Amino acid sequence: MNMQKLAFLFPGQGSQAVGMGRDLYDNFPVAKAVFDEADEALGFSLSKLCFEGPEEDLKLTENTQPAILTVSVAVLRVLEEKGIRPAIAAGHSLGEYSAHVAAGTISFADAVRTVKNRGKFMQEAVPAGQGTMAAVLGLPAATIGELCTRAWDETDSVVSAANLNAPEQTVISGAIKGVERAGELCKEAGAKRVVMLPVSAPFHSAMMAPAQHQLASYLEQVNFHDPQIPIVCNVDARVEHRRAESRDALIRQVTGAVRWVECVQTLVAQGATHFIEVGPGRVLTGLMRQIDRNQKALNVEDTASLEKTLAALAEVAE
Repeated sequence: MNMQKLAFLFPGQGSQAVGMGRDLYDNFPVAKAVFDEADEALGFSLSKLCFEGPEEDLKLTENTQPAILTVSVAVLRVLEEKGIRPAIAAGHSLGEYSAHVAAGTISFADAVRTVKNRGKFMQEAVPAGQGTMAAVLGLPAATIGELCTRAWDETDSVVSAANLNAPEQTVISGAIKGVERAGELCKEAGAKRVVMLPVSAPFHSAMMAPAQHQLASYLEQVNFHDPQIPIVCNVDARVEHRRAESRDALIRQVTGAVRWVECVQTLVAQGATHFIEVGPGRVLTGLMRQIDRNQKALNVEDTASLEKTLAALAEVAE
């Protein structure tokens, strides 16, 4: 690969679908090995849940997180086997763990156990029916941030920007009252749409503090190494090279916002020329079009998309 600088992007929660990873499991021994390792590390058949569902179980946060991580790492191993390796990487929320597996910061078995617990901590942090999230379309993030502050003051209920996904798409998170009021204010300010999201908890908000404390003590027991490639972290949108800052960023990420627009801009500033979404779905590929139309994002989630991506990369290399 001559002057290409490949960036791998790893998806987060919301990209799950029953059947994901099945095709790779059936066709690539390296992918099957990843699923087998996950099943062993967790002590139950995560692969069966990925391939067959039921969807209600797959949608539970503590299952969704290890499932998406496992499919992403299975794709990663297949790409590595084909000689396709990233020069730099980033992941959306949960996806940051997949990025760290790619960088060798944490072992896959440790990562899959960690995100299972992360999901559990997040699920338990806020009782069902108290928190929610909403996507706000068509308003600048700065305006949304100000309106969240106003809504928080007015309702005395937590609400803040959680995912800065694209210039015209920001997800807000917090207590139901706060999120609903912020949504009203955003509509008044000219938002095209405010869509309540079918999530089970107010992720990336101050309400997640109990989960953040639990995760911090859990991660103390996990063995971290310095990343072998630069990782752009969600919470600061800057490059990390050290294990201590990698661990710290993963902890702060639980209550902090996912600054995805800036993460992509940082990857471009670091010289990334080609982007591959590694894992289920095409959420990040879609966001890339909204963030920077000059960047081309490919994706790999099964044999068909793998062949397409390999062909596209071969063309560039010629």
